[in-house]
Amino acid sequence: MPADAPSSSAPGTVRPGGRTARTRAAVRDAVLAGLVEHGYPGLSVEYVAEHSGVHKTTLYRRWGGVEGLVADALDLAGEDSWTPPDTGSLREDLLALAQEVVDTFTDPAGAAAPTAFITAAFQSERAAQALRGFYAERFGRCAPLIARAVERGEAPPGTDAGAVARSVSAPLFFRLFITREPVDTAVAEEAADSVLAAVRAGVYAPSAA
Repeated sequence: MPADAPSSSAPGTVRPGGRTARTRAAVRDAVLAGLVEHGYPGLSVEYVAEHSGVHKTTLYRRWGGVEGLVADALDLAGEDSWTPPDTGSLREDLLALAQEVVDTFTDPAGAAAPTAFITAAFQSERAAQALRGFYAERFGRCAPLIARAVERGEAPPGTDAGAVARSVSAPLFFRLFITREPVDTAVAEEAADSVLAAVRAGVYAPSAA
């Protein structure tokens, strides 16, 4: 965050560049490390200050506390360059989306940070709002995937890309975080094929039903 950010700015809402962007990234990395190491209840401004090199007074002024730090870390995570798959086939695109979830959450190193964020969202409404925003933005990026499928005649016009992306991920997240069942490629294929059948039936395009 910029050193001269106005005091009236809401914590975690200013998007700086250059050196201040590096400071923000260092704070985010410290937040991630703290969430993974201690969980949301054990995360503290003091921990973030120690591991980021940013004084805790500055952290309080710019982010307002732990909730603001977690929310901004999620906001920064959503500024990546991720794009949806483009395999030339709706079925394979959906399978790639599902497989990405499986690959992420079956890799202990890759799963640590997203799992910590999801857990924090159950303990902080501010974190929950940030997580909803993160996934809304991520699902919004899937619009080209559906647009291509419509052009190829694989999906009816008006198909809701966000609803499709949510439906592919939903059974996987249910197994991961509710029933604690294992997920693998077979489960990913089941999710993709179920959603593909629903797309073809016009479930996600009410006007086409």
